[in-house]
Amino acid sequence: MNRFFETLKQQRWDDHRYYHHSRINQTLHLLSATSFVFAYILVFKNPSFAVALAWVFGMTSRQAGHFFFEPRCYDDVNEASHEHKEEIKVGYNLQRKVVLMTVWALSPLVLFISPSLFGVFKAHQNLGDFVNNVALIWLAIAIVGLLFRTIHLFFIKDIENGLAWMTKILTDPFHDILLYHKAPIYLLRGELIDPMRYVQHGAEEMQGSALEPQQEGR
Repeated sequence: MNRFFETLKQQRWDDHRYYHHSRINQTLHLLSATSFVFAYILVFKNPSFAVALAWVFGMTSRQAGHFFFEPRCYDDVNEASHEHKEEIKVGYNLQRKVVLMTVWALSPLVLFISPSLFGVFKAHQNLGDFVNNVALIWLAIAIVGLLFRTIHLFFIKDIENGLAWMTKILTDPFHDILLYHKAPIYLLRGELIDPMRYVQHGAEEMQGSALEPQQEGR
């Protein structure tokens, strides 16, 4: 069990130091995380609204930070190129995110072809029904996307890494709030890039845990 939590810790550490240099990206992650926490709370009372909130606001703000604000030049802090970081990313890299977000954005169009999604649920009769059905599709996409990558990691890495990544994704909103709650303050001070002076110290702490930055199997 200790090894599982060490793997989770390493995945979180690598995710932060490799892919969250931009203070704008960090701030957007804070907004995204807050919306996801609200979605977690609302899912038991108003699941359709919760799913819509998570996708429309939570996911778009989160991914906008990666696509538009995160530097793609050589990473001097970690001594790694953008291409290398994309190659070793445990979760969804930018190419995979393009596919995921495209599927999400185009998925409501299916209901214009088959309002009942080929008999999966009752065809919508009004706008409210349509929104509910779209939310069900988006929820299914989220579950499939999570399970697909988790199971994929079972084969290209191991079960422990897959389960750690799934745990990381589900708990990221809470962790991101703790990690990036000061990002807007730094941004208002004019600091666009996190200098990450602590990275070398953090990497040294990871030594001895037998947890080097993780690379995907081929």
